[in-house]
Amino acid sequence: MAANEGVHKRPLEEEDPIVSLAEVLEENEELENEACAVLGGSDSDKCSYSEGYVKRQALYACNTCTPKGGQPAGICLACSYKCHEGHELFELYTKRNFRCDCGNSKFSDLQCKFFSEKEKTNCNNKYNDNFFGLYCTCKRPYPDPEDETPDEMIQCVVCEDWFHGRHLGAVLPDNVEYQEMVCQSCMKRCSFLWAYATHMAVLKAADADNSETLTKMEDGIVDVRTVWENGDAHKQNTTKREETEANHNEPSTSCTAEKLEVTNGDEASCSAKGNDVATNAGCKLQPLTNKEGLQKDCATYWPYNWRNKLCTCPSCVNLYKELEISFLLDEFDTVLAYENKGKSDEETDREKCDPLMTALSNMNRIQQVELIYEYNDLKSELKDYLKRFADEGKVVTSEDIQQFFEELQSKKRRRVDGMQYFCS
Repeated sequence: MAANEGVHKRPLEEEDPIVSLAEVLEENEELENEACAVLGGSDSDKCSYSEGYVKRQALYACNTCTPKGGQPAGICLACSYKCHEGHELFELYTKRNFRCDCGNSKFSDLQCKFFSEKEKTNCNNKYNDNFFGLYCTCKRPYPDPEDETPDEMIQCVVCEDWFHGRHLGAVLPDNVEYQEMVCQSCMKRCSFLWAYATHMAVLKAADADNSETLTKMEDGIVDVRTVWENGDAHKQNTTKREETEANHNEPSTSCTAEKLEVTNGDEASCSAKGNDVATNAGCKLQPLTNKEGLQKDCATYWPYNWRNKLCTCPSCVNLYKELEISFLLDEFDTVLAYENKGKSDEETDREKCDPLMTALSNMNRIQQVELIYEYNDLKSELKDYLKRFADEGKVVTSEDIQQFFEELQSKKRRRVDGMQYFCS
């Protein structure tokens, strides 16, 4: 048999993709930006305990110190580095109004290295199954080694639990305008949201993708029209709004969700606890509940500015307090606001602390070009040097790095010594 016989060569299009250095750098930059977005608002060198119940911060749970079966506890970014190094940690992304538990009574043997004395418990902290590495209604870990179905995890903006997209009862819209999700359970508990959902939220991907179902009302609210019984988007022009509204008066097909009990001229029951919303000329919710709203046992997706449309009359504000969701009125409560702050702070720190940029700003044009060339040479040399270790499967030690710079300095001296100088 010839040397090449029996050897199956993959077609050119099946060969491993070639990745350019620019693409690698771009991917690294994206990962850095993502890390800055989540961690940029948190201090990696200082425990957040002294700040009390932080409005929003990156949190972790330690399975080594507080395993399932014990008491749930959350730790800040700094404690995850210094107090729980080498432990099995669950990343919780961000949580609101939370105070670091590290070293308190929930930890039997561990003491916080930042604050040796902490209150036994943080009574205002809220916990869920996430603190034991379990998520969604299925109470499974993420990533789940037994689940091979590709899916996206989405966080509810009310309870802050994470859910598989397929377990929400509503498909994630392709329209990027819909930034926030409220899960089925929270929609039941805060049933007044269904009055707003009729006019603002998206419950099916088709609602957001079909331009004919999205119209702008005079107050800027996105008006979403759907027909629930057949599950299809109601394809009507805005000139046929009266016909569309008539469809909304049809009874709900849901048997598990609570209906908004509304009759002409009567007040609506908009609280899961049965509290009536007082008739108020300045209330934005009351006009919405004068028409029967339909409810489904599913999650809802909301546009980025939907919180600004919530009523702030005294009756509604009291309702939010009773349901413990007053944070919905805080524009800086959103994860997007937190991420933007993290990115902004990180960019400012980079500009202040980057020695290369600081040096360049104090040089003339010729010096800047020379420094950039030297910097690029250093990156190239270091990359080639480290590649040797990667090819041989060796671990890079501090001595190896020191040797690299010694060799680099020696090469630089040889180049300088070998230069010829001419005088004219």
